[in-house]
Amino acid sequence: MNFGFKAVGHWSFMTYFVLSLVLSLILTLLVRKFALHYRIVDSPNEERKLHARPVPLLGGFAIFAAFWLVLGYAVFFGGLRWENISPTQFVGVFFGSLALMVMGVADDLRDLPPRFRLAVSSLAALAVVLGGVSLKEITNPLGGVVSFDLFDIAFFGKTAFNLLGAVVIFFWLMGMMYTTKILDGLDGLSTGIVSIGALMIFFLASTKQFGQPDIRAVALILVGACLGFLVFNFYPAKIFLGEGGSLFLGFILGVLAVIAGGKIATALLVMGIPILDLIRVAIARIRRKQPIFQGDREHLHFRLLDFGVHHRLAVLAIYAVAFIFGVTTLFLQSKQKLFMLGILALAMIGVQIWVEMKKPRHETS
Repeated sequence: MNFGFKAVGHWSFMTYFVLSLVLSLILTLLVRKFALHYRIVDSPNEERKLHARPVPLLGGFAIFAAFWLVLGYAVFFGGLRWENISPTQFVGVFFGSLALMVMGVADDLRDLPPRFRLAVSSLAALAVVLGGVSLKEITNPLGGVVSFDLFDIAFFGKTAFNLLGAVVIFFWLMGMMYTTKILDGLDGLSTGIVSIGALMIFFLASTKQFGQPDIRAVALILVGACLGFLVFNFYPAKIFLGEGGSLFLGFILGVLAVIAGGKIATALLVMGIPILDLIRVAIARIRRKQPIFQGDREHLHFRLLDFGVHHRLAVLAIYAVAFIFGVTTLFLQSKQKLFMLGILALAMIGVQIWVEMKKPRHETS
């Protein structure tokens, strides 16, 4: 499904990128000053919060505001026009992301129960589905497409809802949100990975095969908003995303992959290691009869630190893997992308064996 805008002129893409980047920079500075003034900070502890001093939160609001302000300007004043997305769909995505940010700000001010955070995340994903964003088919890696038409629900003689497509979109968005939330454990990791994912979607939308100027604009706006914030979020971070920001990044990248049509495999390859790491840790916790959402240091990025890898080097290494696998999507066909996902899965099995065989420094002392 196309996002529904059409860019006017070659330079408009760079204009939107620069606007988003600059606005994100300015808003991040303002949000940081506000959070410091009112002591809305994340304090370090010995287990998972390794920063040396309290770091201001609420940073995700800068990305949220920069993204939607520039996109709104592009739609209403900048020459982009509706094509294949209805106002209802656009509103559904906006209010879904707004719900995440409101919940995130509340959580930064006072820790909210995990079940409440999960409920709001679910409502955000439902807002996208109920807004009309749909998934009629997906590419079959073995050839052709897999259609969801058999699961259409008709009201008053007209097809109004695709049940299976809605279920796929819901769980896809939930998975993306909680993957970027976990990635936020290291400075700049979540923001950088989402930037890479959006950049790959931009490149694919620029090819002759897809030719989607509307998707190019939206993807670049997201890249600009992320990079403007990353200036202050890279190690050592001067501001954190906060709960809402980390969920918002996965939410928007997930929505962009769906509405771009056929870009889910691209997002999967960029996010492959973090997604598989999330599954690996969930399985390990189930085996140990621990709560799935219990925070610990089992995730790959924490393990790298425990084994002595420098914080900045660990982040750059994960960036590099995401970029390399993301670039492959520009050249590979569906069957080859499935093969690459298989390689990632085997790599994660190797990681699990490595983790179980070796003891990190703090566990051997």
